[in-house]
Amino acid sequence: MDVIPLIIAALLAAVLLTGYVAVLLGIRREGRAMSLRYGPAGASESLARKVTGCYVRSGLS
Repeated sequence: MDVIPLIIAALLAAVLLTGYVAVLLGIRREGRAMSLRYGPAGASESLARKVTGCYVRSGLS
């Protein structure tokens, strides 16, 4: 019975680590491309903007 909580904890840790790495990669790509004025180019950039709260308002020039 002690194995089930360990498996759940390991799966949760893996999911959180994967999300953290995805956000870090998105931030790194945005910084290199210097593209914060435009919409996100991919899924990792979009995730990074949603998590950090950085977005582009539509309709502004």
